[in-house]
Amino acid sequence: MFKKVLIANRGEIALRVIRACKVLGIPTVAIYSEADAGTMHVQAADETVCVGPAAAARSYLNIPNVLSAAESVGADAIHPGYGFLAESSHFAEVCELVGIKMIGPAAATIGLMGNKVSARALMVKHGVPVVPGGAMHATLEETAALANRMGYPVMIKAAAGGGGRGIRRVMGAQALPQALQTAQNEAKAAFGDDRVYIEKYFSHPRHIEVQVLADARGQVVHLGERDCSIQRRHQKLIEESPSPVVDASLRKRLTQMALRAARACHYTNAGTVEFLVDGHEVYFLEMNTRIQVEHPVSEMISGIDLVVAQIQIAAGMDLPWTQRQIVLRGHSLECRINAESPDTWEPSPGTITTFRPPGGPGVRIDTAYGPGSIVSPYYDSLIAKLLVHAPTRAEAIARMRAALSEFTIEGIQTSLPFHLRMMSHDAFIKGDYSTQMLDG
Repeated sequence: MFKKVLIANRGEIALRVIRACKVLGIPTVAIYSEADAGTMHVQAADETVCVGPAAAARSYLNIPNVLSAAESVGADAIHPGYGFLAESSHFAEVCELVGIKMIGPAAATIGLMGNKVSARALMVKHGVPVVPGGAMHATLEETAALANRMGYPVMIKAAAGGGGRGIRRVMGAQALPQALQTAQNEAKAAFGDDRVYIEKYFSHPRHIEVQVLADARGQVVHLGERDCSIQRRHQKLIEESPSPVVDASLRKRLTQMALRAARACHYTNAGTVEFLVDGHEVYFLEMNTRIQVEHPVSEMISGIDLVVAQIQIAAGMDLPWTQRQIVLRGHSLECRINAESPDTWEPSPGTITTFRPPGGPGVRIDTAYGPGSIVSPYYDSLIAKLLVHAPTRAEAIARMRAALSEFTIEGIQTSLPFHLRMMSHDAFIKGDYSTQMLDG
């Protein structure tokens, strides 16, 4: 097992990794920016290192500073969490070169699956269906020709990265030039790569993903699917497992495709294979080569600590269970509580004056905030993940509604009222929703 793990992240995911390390008896090191001095994840770690000023590019994304911090404290492993450097194949490659284990897949795998064009090609080769579309089309003429052949509407997507950036829906030919330029500019700013590709647009799809775990011996298992279709501008807001629209037959197809995808890229560690589901048609979207924000949903129904599993796999241990030994029970929901206006979605940084989380059976809060915490304008607006688990979906919704009603955050605006509205929305209660529900 590792002697010391440095967490190259902040906020709730950094605290989550610290807690997993404590379970395994591993000392931890928290890095932090000047804006995060004194935050909860910094207080919880055994050691701390400041890696730069508030701007992420000069701190959490500063690879030389992060590696220097790891070497200065003698850390032999780095957990990148999600976001920041988590899907940087360059960072993983540098870690390999200096002999520090990055807790995640190999650099080559991150590079292969992080580029949506190469990932699509690999899936086609291994018989996993992909959304109709084309390879990279950087010029307007090439993109227009393919869009005309496919028929509008279409989606333009960044070839690198994810998180909803570099994506534009194009309803007709007249809108294509501006959409292409905007997507390329956004992709360049977010990922340093302006390459894009084009896909067929579906009007009422579901976004379904499958959690997988794989060890170095080639054993791969899944923990069922998560439905992440409640989104705004491609940003997930609510996740649940199991999906209310996935029956046993479709679940078998989805999970088998996910396992095939993981084996195709010789995957190790925790990963998520994402699909677009249109009726009973299933198409591969991408593979996230990291732990995801919504991973606790799968933990709630499986009883498996995914972050502990990540660390154990990275340390060379085999998966301790076969697929038959994994039993998924009940229903879980997650609401992402963001520091945003629930009506305009404008960010709401500031000082939290009151923070009273809910409790009770089947309720879980993942957060790194409390009374007096400062929500910085420099980073993501996520301040808490509220999860519930219950025997049935109806009971889970009722439990989530009660928990949201009890959750009190003052001093800033949050998305709590939005989530309360959703828990009483007829379409959500019926499970009759799509990725377009909030965007129209």
